[in-house]
This record gives sequence, structure tokens and C-alpha cells, in this order.
Amino acid sequence: MEERGRGAGTRGARPLLEIGRIFHEPDVAAYERGREILARFPDAERVEVPSHWNIKGLHGNEGLVGDWVGIKRGVLVLGVKKSLSCRPNGRSADFIAPSHSNGCAMACAYCYVPRRKGYANPITTFVNIGGIMGNIERHAKRQGLKMEPNQVDPRFWVYDIGENGDCSVDATVSDNVRDIVDLFKELPNAKASFATKYVNRDLLGYDPQGKTRIRFSLMPEGISKVVDVRTSRVRERIAAINDFVEAGYEVHVNFSPVIVYEGWRADYTELFAQLDDALSTRAKAQLACEVIFLTHNAGLHEVNLGWHPKAEDLLWTPDLQERKVSQNGAPNVRYRTGKKGRMVKLFEGMLAEHLPYCTVRYAF
Repeated sequence: MEERGRGAGTRGARPLLEIGRIFHEPDVAAYERGREILARFPDAERVEVPSHWNIKGLHGNEGLVGDWVGIKRGVLVLGVKKSLSCRPNGRSADFIAPSHSNGCAMACAYCYVPRRKGYANPITTFVNIGGIMGNIERHAKRQGLKMEPNQVDPRFWVYDIGENGDCSVDATVSDNVRDIVDLFKELPNAKASFATKYVNRDLLGYDPQGKTRIRFSLMPEGISKVVDVRTSRVRERIAAINDFVEAGYEVHVNFSPVIVYEGWRADYTELFAQLDDALSTRAKAQLACEVIFLTHNAGLHEVNLGWHPKAEDLLWTPDLQERKVSQNGAPNVRYRTGKKGRMVKLFEGMLAEHLPYCTVRYAF
């Protein structure tokens, strides 16, 4: 299950993407970004489809579960984003920006995005980037200045630009991410933000000027090797933080998802020590974090059993979990009420002891 691509720091590994087939909506080539992407993968088979969201033979095809990783490596979907609205958030960001992509080439076993598609979740890139950026710009202008600090940011309205994918990987497909980073440099009252598990050093040349926040997701290395399939190793993410700070990014960390297992407290204590040893004074001074305990899903559990059952030994623990409806109305399973609250407080206490300079923006 351990596979890494370009930018992840591993010699001889297969590329993260080897695009052999592109499913695309009919209007994709009418957009400059669509033509650019098609030209980037000239040898790929092109299959026209009426919609990026429901591709016959790809989405909902139970027989594909055994090729879960192969599809992520070899298939790309191109579409035109229809809904361009910004949505309120209040946790990682003030607002969720309209997605410039959906899906991911990586294959984290706990990822919520494939729950809605089923059996296949390659990258979908949206080619109408001008419309997406225009909506963000207009929305930010309507907000005016941020008059009161909040837990998201004391000064800027923060827009999550990677809710349904990983922007570091998306940047290997097109210039959508670079264009959005450039946009936020020009917005006087707003900042971009995205979480990532992939070290793409090409982003170091984007010159974000403090207007993009990258959140590197971290967990103990041994557990990450099981559930973070096709990602950069945790030690590589930690090693990249100082460089991204020097390149002009605000860099936070996500302890997400926190998975409870025998020995988890000792493993996180070791992780905190690794982080403390690696970070520069400048990186420590601007550091903050999010703490998110695992949420899982019965449907995703069944999918995972078809391609990566070892991960479910960690993720599916009925003795510790209970059913709960999430904010978006989805029926999921989370650690039991009461027990989870105690674990969150315990985690925050460990953080305060070992990384006292790391502000906890929120924990749940």
C-alpha cells in the first residue's frame, strides 16, 4: 500500500499520476484551462461524458473497488463547475470557496469525499477557473474588512480552497491552485487556506506573500503508513514546514484524524517531540493547529474492506464508536459521547505540555 509520487521525496517510486484516460464534459475544450490540461496529457484516451458527477461504469461500479488505487493513478475527470457559491464554515475557515477540484490521487482510507461517489474517486478538475475566482473575489468584496478577530483568523476572512481534494496534488494537474494563490495576494481582506498530505515543492515558488495558509496534516508515522495511502510520509511533511514558512506561507498543522488505538498517547508524544525538534523559531512563532478526532462511515467501511481491510482494523472499532448525524446530515460513526470529550481534553493537555507555543484553533 505504500506508494509515493514526485515531490514526496522518494527515489524510484512510481509517479503519483500516470494519466491514461480522461473523462471530460463536452464543453471542456471551450475553456483555456481545459485545453491546457488536455495538452498536458496528449497520449491519454479521451472519453466524452454528459456529466463529471455521474460517469457510467466509473461511479457506483462496485466491481472497481479492487482497482481503487489504479483508478486514482490513471484516470482524470474534467468538468465545468456549476455551483459557484461560497458557503459559511467557521472551523477551518470562515467560508468554503467553490471547488476547483473534487477527488484526489491519494487514497487515505478515512477520506469522506468518496462516500458520495462510491467505488472510484479520481481527481476531477474544473476548467472554468475564471468563474470560480470571480465568485470568490465578489464574495470577499461584499464582506468588507474583518472587524472582529475569531478563532479562524484575527485579521482576514479565510476561504478554504481545498475542501474536496488536496491542492498540493491538484497543482500537478493544472495551474488552478497557482491562479487562486495569486488572486488572494490581491484581496486586501481575505486569505486562502487548504489542508495537505503531499509535499509539492513547486508551491515554494508561488510567492503567496502571507495570504495562503497551508495546513499540513499529521499523525504518528506508523499509523499513517497504514491509512495515509500514496501520501508523503509524515517526516517529510514536518521537514517541509520551515521551507514553506520561509517561502511566504502561513503554515499550521492538522492533527487529523486522531485515531484511538492501544499506545496512541505515547505515539503522539513522540510526534510532538519530532515536530518541536524540527521547527525553526520563525515557524514556531506562527504555529497553530486543528485537532479532529476520527469520523467514519459504514458505507466507506464496506468499500475499504474491498481494497484495504487492514486499515479498517484501526478505523472501524464499534466498541469505541457510536452513530451520529454530522453537520451535513450524513449518518456517520464517531467516538462515544463522554469518552470522546475526555480524549479531546487529554489531547489538548498533551499539546500544552509538549508544544506550548502551538495555539489550538479548535478541537473536536
